[in-house]
Amino acid sequence: MRELTVASVQMSMVADAGANVAAAEERIRAAAAQGAQLVLVPELFEGPYFCIDQLPEHLARARPLPGHPTVERFQALAAELGIVLPCNVYEQAGPARFNTVVVIDADGTALGSYRKSHIPDGPGYTEKYYFSPGDTGFRAWRTRHGVVGLAICWDQWFPEAARAMALLGAEVLLYPTAIGSEPPDPTWDSCGHWQRTMQGHSAANLVPVVASNRYGHEVGADGQREITFYGSSFITDHTGAKVAEAPRDADAILTATLDLDELAADRAAWGLFRDRRPDLYGPLLTLDGEHRHPGASS
Repeated sequence: MRELTVASVQMSMVADAGANVAAAEERIRAAAAQGAQLVLVPELFEGPYFCIDQLPEHLARARPLPGHPTVERFQALAAELGIVLPCNVYEQAGPARFNTVVVIDADGTALGSYRKSHIPDGPGYTEKYYFSPGDTGFRAWRTRHGVVGLAICWDQWFPEAARAMALLGAEVLLYPTAIGSEPPDPTWDSCGHWQRTMQGHSAANLVPVVASNRYGHEVGADGQREITFYGSSFITDHTGAKVAEAPRDADAILTATLDLDELAADRAAWGLFRDRRPDLYGPLLTLDGEHRHPGASS
C-alpha cells in the first residue's frame, strides 16, 4: 500500500509579499503537522491578483527563477518538513514572462518548472498582458511521495490537459487557482461550474484532484475593477466526488489520504485507458475541428 496525504491551503492575500509568504508558510507547517506529504497553495499567492487590470508597473513583479527568494524559501521548507511543495511565482525569463510553478520535492530539490499553458484574457482576468503562453508542455512529476500532474487555473477548464497528465502517469492532479466573480456581471457565480469541470477530469481519468483557490475581495490598483474570489477549494476522490471542501470566505486547510496502489488497480480495472482510440481523435489537434496538417489523411 502506498498512501499519500494531500493538502489544499485556502487563504486571502494582502499587499505585502513578505506577509503573504509568511502566512503561506504558517499554513503549510500546519498542514504538514496534520500529516500532509504534499501541500498546494493558491495561484500567485505572493500578492493580490494583479491581473485584474493592465498596469505596466506590475510587470516589474516578475523575477528570474535562479535565486528567487520565495522558491528558495519553499525549497528549505520542503526539505525541513519532508513534503512535496509546488511554488507558483511570476517568472522573468529573458524578455518573456510566465506564470510558473516550480515543483519542489520532499528533499528540497527543484524537479523543474511548469509554465501556464492557457492564458485567459477578459475583464478582470487580463493575463495575456502579463504572461506569455507556457512552453513547457504538461508533465508528470515523479516525487518522493508519488507521481503528480500540475496545471494552473485556466488550464483546469481544458480536459486535454488533464488527460495528457494522466497519460504521463500522474496519480493526482493539482490545480492552484485564482478565480471569483466576473467584473462585467458580479451576480454571475461560476463556482459550481468550476468545481464540476475538475470533478469531471477526476472521474474521466480516475485520478484525484486537488484545487487550491484564494478568497476575499480585491480591487485593482487603478480602482476600476474588483473581484470577490470565492474560495471553495476542494479535493476529490478518483471518481470525482468531493471528499473535502473549503468555505467561500475563510482560511482553510483541507486534507485527504489516498491509497495510490488501490487507485492504480481501479484505473486498470475500468479500462478507460485500454479502450482509448487516439486514431479517432484527430480533430483535437486542430483549432476548428476540421483542418488537418498538410499531408494528413481525411
